[in-house]
Amino acid sequence: MDVEVLSRLQFAFTITFHYIYPPLSIGISLAMIIMEGMYLKTRDVLWEKLTKFWLKVFAMTFALGVATGIPMMFSLGTNWSRYSRFVSDVSGSLLGAEGMFAFLVEAGFLGILLFGWNKVSPKMHFMSTILVSVGAHFSAIWIVSFNSWMQTPAGHKITTLADGTVVAQVVNWWKVFLSPSNLSHLTHVILGCWMAGAFLIISVAAYYISKGRHHKFAVRSMKVGLVLAMTTAILQLVSADHLARKVATYNPEKFAAFEGVYKTESHTPAYALGWVDAKNEKVYGLSIPGMLSWMTYRDASVPVPGLDQFPKENWSKVPVVFQMYHLMILMWVAMTAAAFIGGYYWWKKRWNIKPIFLKFMMWSVAFPQIANIAGWYSSCIGRQPWTVYKLLKTSEAFSPVISAGQVLGSLIMFVVMYLLFFVLFLVLLNRKIQAGPAPDMDQEQLPYRDIYREN
Repeated sequence: MDVEVLSRLQFAFTITFHYIYPPLSIGISLAMIIMEGMYLKTRDVLWEKLTKFWLKVFAMTFALGVATGIPMMFSLGTNWSRYSRFVSDVSGSLLGAEGMFAFLVEAGFLGILLFGWNKVSPKMHFMSTILVSVGAHFSAIWIVSFNSWMQTPAGHKITTLADGTVVAQVVNWWKVFLSPSNLSHLTHVILGCWMAGAFLIISVAAYYISKGRHHKFAVRSMKVGLVLAMTTAILQLVSADHLARKVATYNPEKFAAFEGVYKTESHTPAYALGWVDAKNEKVYGLSIPGMLSWMTYRDASVPVPGLDQFPKENWSKVPVVFQMYHLMILMWVAMTAAAFIGGYYWWKKRWNIKPIFLKFMMWSVAFPQIANIAGWYSSCIGRQPWTVYKLLKTSEAFSPVISAGQVLGSLIMFVVMYLLFFVLFLVLLNRKIQAGPAPDMDQEQLPYRDIYREN
């Protein structure tokens, strides 16, 4: 393999494992606001116990998110130096804002959140919970804003420096921040983070219900998770529709790869499932004629531009992009099903959920993780051959002075290190789940068949 391919593999690997943790911390932080807010309102000690339990899980995800995120910033300088020079003015302003508005807030109030119980007033502690959550959300905002600018660049000018280096310079910061796709991307990503946190809570609650343990804690956690999951599942559908139409407008060749549209024709079909024959430029599968045209333009007869409208050298890896995109959609269907299965039992005021559904809800913790990663893969692979759309190609972005052996060596190191981090996370999380909430909260251990009917 050459330096470009290895550098792309390394960044894909590191960002994949890094992105397990920030969505969890963002989603759990929102749930903690609900839990602690309910405690302040009701003074029900069970809400306090919920907050303290999930705070420990939040702390693990936050710490690992920081630990796995730092190397990625260094890799931009070591493996992608030409890209870093090209975008430095844009990235400096947006990532500098992350340090100011996200890291500063988190650093200022994280200590109070973790260690301030019984040391500050309840309202002050609740304010710390809110501000840490706001900081976590702001961190996502600036990162996504930078990525959105790479998809739909705006507010810049191309300048050649004295040494001949071509760079993108900011001329209008607000246009950089509010690039055409940014608000759509932000909404989609933040909702995905909320779903990651919600389904971790649902999964743990379903595990306790299946084991007949900590039933009060489990039911209340389940309710919080279901509120977030059902709400975000609906909002995510609206967000996805809006973002897809943005992509169709500003990145039409990427949209064609998403949907496997090789040929421009009226009544363009949408594929629910399928596989791509790249050699013959065809897609086989379950399709609905005219559906893609209708979803994109609200008119089934309007043709969606196919890849035949663009030079072949600007096509991405269509089979990979198509499958990643549809995997993301499939995971949304699975999450929606899990959320509304739980909602049905809540509506019936019965928590003796059938074992098959409980197992499904336990496994649902993986669904938003798969969806989030598949979404990033489809978006970034679909942008190829561009690193910055229509401004900088990936073949022009990697560092020219490093060797394939150096990148391969660092990739092996990162694989070992990140896998150790992941195993550590799973061990600590499992240990916390097995220990359960505070022992004085719920001593009752009941067989699954005998519990969970609400009055």
